[in-house]
Amino acid sequence: MLLWVNNYFLCKFAEIMKKTTIWILIISMLLTLVGLIVIQARYVRSNAEMIESQFNDNVQRSLFQTVSLVEENEALEYLSQTLEGTDYRINKNKLLSIEAQNASLKNDLDSMTENLKLTSEQINRPTIRLSTRHGKATIEETSRYLQDKFQQNFSRSKTILDQAVFRWIKATDKKEISERVNFDDLDGILEKVLVNNGVLLPFYYSIVDKQGKVIYKCHKDIHQDVVNTKNNVYTQKLFPLEDSNRAAYLQVIFPTKQNYILNSMNLLFPSIALVLVILCVFIVAIVIIFRQKQLNNIKNDFVNNMTHEFKTPISTISLASQMLQDPSVGKTPETLKQISNVIRDETKRLSFQVEKVLQMAIFEREKSTLKLNEIKINSLIKDITNNFSLKVTSKGGKITTTLDALHDVALIDEVHFTNVIFNLMDNALKYCDKPLLLTVETWNEKENLFISIEDNGIGIIKDDLKRIFEKFYRVSTGNLHNVKGFGLGLAYVKKIISEHRGTIKVESEVNIGTKFTIIIPTLKNYEL
Repeated sequence: MLLWVNNYFLCKFAEIMKKTTIWILIISMLLTLVGLIVIQARYVRSNAEMIESQFNDNVQRSLFQTVSLVEENEALEYLSQTLEGTDYRINKNKLLSIEAQNASLKNDLDSMTENLKLTSEQINRPTIRLSTRHGKATIEETSRYLQDKFQQNFSRSKTILDQAVFRWIKATDKKEISERVNFDDLDGILEKVLVNNGVLLPFYYSIVDKQGKVIYKCHKDIHQDVVNTKNNVYTQKLFPLEDSNRAAYLQVIFPTKQNYILNSMNLLFPSIALVLVILCVFIVAIVIIFRQKQLNNIKNDFVNNMTHEFKTPISTISLASQMLQDPSVGKTPETLKQISNVIRDETKRLSFQVEKVLQMAIFEREKSTLKLNEIKINSLIKDITNNFSLKVTSKGGKITTTLDALHDVALIDEVHFTNVIFNLMDNALKYCDKPLLLTVETWNEKENLFISIEDNGIGIIKDDLKRIFEKFYRVSTGNLHNVKGFGLGLAYVKKIISEHRGTIKVESEVNIGTKFTIIIPTLKNYEL
């Protein structure tokens, strides 16, 4: 007794340790996966922010350079008009090209070279002459004189420029922004500056005032929806150093900015896909672990049931054999007959249980070997119900048959199909807590043969109804505690019906009853 108790507690401890190990494994995998997802998400977010920040810096730098060039062009144009008295835009068209400037420069250099040629006598006899036109006799006095003259010229030129700039500032304060900025030139400057700073996206820009009223809008056909979001609009003040009541702002929008950021992160997509694959593998692994654990529990229950089922007939046979060997037991013909009947009955019972266990071999093969023959289903069911009626009537029950199928010939394996019908009827008898009312019917629909077996038993709850055809699964029996079995009967039924190219459905309500419906093709439909 003590050894049995010790073994019992050892088994329980091992089961608890196994559950603990599984949960530790699941929690560890879960924490690892969550950490991986968090790290990957932060990395993707950081990368996106870095790409967007770099893009923003390039755009802001481009806008600042653009408004600076616009301001310089305005100043140069005004100074040109003031100092030269001509239109700067006209002179701009008359400027020499680069090739012409190079040619002019080459001619000037040739002329200077010709003038600077010295004869050999001049080279051999260098002379130094000091001009006295300015009344200075020494080099120091001459140098001081030239410096003063340069300073006077510089002051005079600076005064002229200051006056010109003052008039320019006074004039610009009264001008509209459309008079100060050439929008055609602005478009070209902005596009070139953006390209120079590595911004190659299509853009849309406009000029607005302080109140946001649009002064000018470009008419580019971008073929994109312009999204005026806060992070998508870049603004730069035109003439930023001026403090004017007519301030204007350059606004640039990049409609494909988000696509650009996503495309810049395309190298991260494989890692994201890998994380998703790991997540799927993790979920599948958890499902498999729980299924294996459940299957292990079911198999343990099966072994316990099998041991119990085998133990009773073996014990009875062993007891009968001991009685035969015991000299104190009388060996009368009646005693011997009784003992032999017990041995025979228990042997049959043991053989039946062994046959049940051997049915498991069917599930280990992809397809069973069926011996199909043309059988009349109505006649077969009538024979089965006649043989089974003895069990039903002995417990106060009744079997009702309604065999209305006109086309009842089907290709079936008689042995296996008989076992299917018998198993369904036997389950109806086992799972009934009152006198059994069993109804068996057959009928035809669309070249198919329907067979229904309905009882008034305890019924099956919805949670069990989804799993009754699983191998080793046993339905809870409620108040019935004398129901024995291995959980193979309905799984066997499902497999045999499927291999007959048929289907089986079940309908059940608790405390009302259960109805199994088998659908198999008739001989005519089977040949089709």
